[in-house]
Amino acid sequence: MKFVFIVNPIAGSEDKARVFKNIRSAFRHNDHEMVIEETKARGDAKDIAARYASEFGGDCVVVACGGDGTVHEVANGLAHTETPMMLLPFGTGNDFAKKVYGTKDIDVEKIISQFGLFGGEVAYDVKPIDIIDYNGEKCINVMSFGLDTIVETIGRKMVAKAPFLGQKAYTVAILPVLAKPLHYKISYDVTCVDNDGSEYQMKEDNKDFVLFAICNASYYGGGFCPAPDSVLDDGLLDFALVNGMALHKALPMIPKYSAGKANEETFPGLITTGRLKCGRIWMEDGSNLLGNCDGENFDYSDLTFKVEEKAIKLCFLK
Repeated sequence: MKFVFIVNPIAGSEDKARVFKNIRSAFRHNDHEMVIEETKARGDAKDIAARYASEFGGDCVVVACGGDGTVHEVANGLAHTETPMMLLPFGTGNDFAKKVYGTKDIDVEKIISQFGLFGGEVAYDVKPIDIIDYNGEKCINVMSFGLDTIVETIGRKMVAKAPFLGQKAYTVAILPVLAKPLHYKISYDVTCVDNDGSEYQMKEDNKDFVLFAICNASYYGGGFCPAPDSVLDDGLLDFALVNGMALHKALPMIPKYSAGKANEETFPGLITTGRLKCGRIWMEDGSNLLGNCDGENFDYSDLTFKVEEKAIKLCFLK
């Protein structure tokens, strides 16, 4: 088997040189081939992943070595191919990895060891999971609108200037955002699914909202959890829609939202949660949506999305 390690050289603060030296040493004693491809510009990870998938198909594993941005690009390159993705979370937020590995306390070297990449037998299970298609692009983790997009943007800039902040940057980034009115506008028409599987429409024009998170997985923004019960292969997306509100109402919600405990019971009349399959989101005035996918901002004013069932193969720990 060919293992292609796509490495974002600037992601995270781990001692990647030492780690990859140990992996390379282990590969000298097994029957697998190791290839390291470093990214140099935005979009490289997608192009590299697509190239290897096209050439080697199921005889290749693409290993995403970086943060959520790297995972996003690799997922776009591998969607609807036979090539599985393995995730080594070297980034700052590693939000998708939190769902995949079932913990907010990510230890990348432990994960590498459990996959057998430091020596011994390389072992993993490959399972297909869902992704979100939005205007032809792919989202593997969370697509969100409103306040959280501003926080994500500020947080990334803070990490770039002060890497030692790590995930704390996203928490600090909330403060300047809260200094402004928590009222944004968005229009949406989405197909939801209730507990018995019946579909219903939820729509509104110029909705006054704070944030709208549409989730394939559970975490984003350095560990905030809008969808604690998300399932990666159920053919559905979880969502959390928070109404526009005054600051004094928002402050108590933040820690609950981070812990995955913000819902209709804990904040009646302020938040709506549920599951959906597809929909359209747009700005009535034609301006750009205040939104992002997997932490990467987009500049659409009108967006159509849908869940694509079991569209990408993912390597899980045995």
